[in-house]
Amino acid sequence: MRNERLRWLLLSAIFAAITAVLSQVTIPLPVIPITGQTLAVGLAATILGSRYGTLAMLIYILLGAFGLPVFSGAKGGLSVLIGPSGGYIFGFVATAYVTGLILEKTTFTIKNAVIANLAGMVVTLAFGTVQLKYVLAVPWAEAMALGVTPFLLVGVVKAVLASVIGIKVRQRLIAGRLLPGGNSEAKIV
Repeated sequence: MRNERLRWLLLSAIFAAITAVLSQVTIPLPVIPITGQTLAVGLAATILGSRYGTLAMLIYILLGAFGLPVFSGAKGGLSVLIGPSGGYIFGFVATAYVTGLILEKTTFTIKNAVIANLAGMVVTLAFGTVQLKYVLAVPWAEAMALGVTPFLLVGVVKAVLASVIGIKVRQRLIAGRLLPGGNSEAKIV
């Protein structure tokens, strides 16, 4: 039991690190860049589920809040969290939980993972857009144009990638006895 809990905690820490690395993969846009962070969130939730996917995102945010350069552009600190992109980062926690929960309540299949990751994308965009609207003091239409529209197509692509890669990696981790299998064993459909 203790070894299993330690394994989950280590996997959560690894996914916090993966999120930090993928956050450095960016496509610059005027206000909010496109990053690999949301791909990492989807992978964490798809592989680890709601509880430990969420823990991974909490670790990631805490590392950044303490000033480690884990956010996009190798930035860290509270100023990032209260800035225009902070809502997206806070949204990662809810996204990981919602995505993982959908998979736990259904089955860990690629089809269900795509649905769960698309729902997660909506959660991230909602959190991000709300903070963007208030930080920039812009009308809702402008906040949507800045904070949602540029991310829809790439968000769908990342949701599908997180689903396919996540389910396959989860299946391999279960086969290698690094994740418990049981009723939540990943099946590739």
